[in-house]
Amino acid sequence: MSDDNKRPDELEGTEQPFVSHLVELRDRLVRACIAVGVCFAVLAFWPGPAGLYDLLAAPLVAHLPKGTTLIATNVISPFLVPLKITLLAAFLLALPVVLYQVWAFVAPGLYSHEKKLVMPLVISSTFLFFMGVAFCYFFVFGQVFRFIQGFAPKSITAAPDIEAYLSFVLTMFLAFGLAFEVPIVVVVLARLGFVSIEKLKAFRGYFIVLAFIVAAVITPPDVVSQLALAIPMVLLYEVGIWAAQIFIRTTQPPAEAKAADS
Repeated sequence: MSDDNKRPDELEGTEQPFVSHLVELRDRLVRACIAVGVCFAVLAFWPGPAGLYDLLAAPLVAHLPKGTTLIATNVISPFLVPLKITLLAAFLLALPVVLYQVWAFVAPGLYSHEKKLVMPLVISSTFLFFMGVAFCYFFVFGQVFRFIQGFAPKSITAAPDIEAYLSFVLTMFLAFGLAFEVPIVVVVLARLGFVSIEKLKAFRGYFIVLAFIVAAVITPPDVVSQLALAIPMVLLYEVGIWAAQIFIRTTQPPAEAKAADS
């Protein structure tokens, strides 16, 4: 018998664990999809796709000339756009369940000190994303639309298309939601050892410039929205530095913690 036939198979016995992981991943995905589907059904019943779109369009409609409404240039837009908004709202509503399924899938493979890091980051990142979206909807939209309508000539009647408005809203929501994740990025980079707290503090001046560049590129060309994005990013960077120091102390592996104490 040749040596190749005598040599044990390195992958022998790994099929079942791999298949079990795939089955668990499938189950987690199914549960996440069910959560989104249940939220979609509830929102479709109340307040309904049309009601959700009216809620989303309220900041713009409030600053349009009296009697002016949004228009649809595509035949099926009045049907598809509200459905897209309902699906988006359902996903956001079910996001805690979706993130929990992700957490439950990866948690068994983590050490106890790593679990102390991951779960707070999942909760805080969800909260910060919602906070960014809420800040954009309740404050930024009103200021931006007021600014734009203030500069519009009286000879022009604004009648935005609903699909263009949806694209604008999604872009702004994503921009502000991700911008509010700055503390999470800072904490992860510091905890994984890519940068030190001292380097983060030294980078403060560069980050201020970077925040204003990002705000100028992402937001509409008005001072209000650019300041509304850049200033929170700068403040959240400081929050991230403060939070990183706490996370580094409280999520150290046992060996590192004992060495630090000694």
